[in-house]
Amino acid sequence: MPLDIRTIPCLSDNYAFLAHDPETGATALVDVPEAAPILDVLAETGWTLSDILITHHHWDHVDGLEAVLAKHPARVIGAAADADRLPKLDVALTEGDEVKIGSETGTVIDVSGHTIHHVAFHFPGARALFTADSLMALGCGRVFEGTKPQMHESLQKLAALPGDTVVYSGHEYTAANAKFALTIDPDNSDLISRVRDVTEKRASGIPTVPSLLSEELATNPFLRAHDPAIQAHLGMSGANATDVFTEIRTRKDNF
Repeated sequence: MPLDIRTIPCLSDNYAFLAHDPETGATALVDVPEAAPILDVLAETGWTLSDILITHHHWDHVDGLEAVLAKHPARVIGAAADADRLPKLDVALTEGDEVKIGSETGTVIDVSGHTIHHVAFHFPGARALFTADSLMALGCGRVFEGTKPQMHESLQKLAALPGDTVVYSGHEYTAANAKFALTIDPDNSDLISRVRDVTEKRASGIPTVPSLLSEELATNPFLRAHDPAIQAHLGMSGANATDVFTEIRTRKDNF
C-alpha cells in the first residue's frame, strides 16, 4: 500500500507533511512550521507519530517541534552535518543514507544552496520527494548560504529522478513564481497553461503543492537553464547551463 500523505498548511504560507504507512501504522512528519495544524490532523486521523524529518534549520521549518513532541514523542531525524544548528537529533544522516517510514524506504539527498546541509527525502516506492526550500513549485528557494552554482547542482540531482515523482515543497509561493517564470519563458505553452491552473486554484484557496516533477521539468525555469529558447530569451545562447541558472536566480532575487 502506498503512503497516505497529507499536506498541512501552516503559518501564512508554509507546508508540513504527514506521511502514513497503512501497512505498519508508522507515521512521519516532514518539517514542523507550527504545532497546532499538525496536532489537529494527528487528532483527526488517529495516527501515531513515529518520526519527524527535518529538512533544514530555518525557524519556519522547526518552530513547532517542541510542542508536537510534547504530545507525540517521536524520533527526530536530520542532517548530521547540520546537527549544531538543528534541534536535538535522535538520528543524524548524510547523503545516500536510508530513512524509513514503516515499510517504505527513502534516501537522503543533499540539496545545499538555500542553506548549507539542506536535505531532501526521496521515497521512490511512494513516488514522493520532500524538497522543502530547494525545488519548489515553479521555483526554487532563495540562495542564502550556498552559491548559485551549488543550488543548480542540487536541483540537477532532483531533476534526474523519475518524472512521475510527486514533489512536496515547503511553501505556497507558486503564484508569485508563475509571474516570474513568464518573464523567463514567455512562449512556453505548458507554462502558460499551468499559470492559468495555478491562478484558478489560488482563487479557490486550493494548494498548488504538491506538484509532479514532470510538470516542473516542463515549466519551472530553474530546471530549464539548458533550454535553447530560454537561453535565447536571456541573450545567453550556447552559455553554460550553470551560468544561465545563475542569471535566472539573480533576476528572481530582484523581481
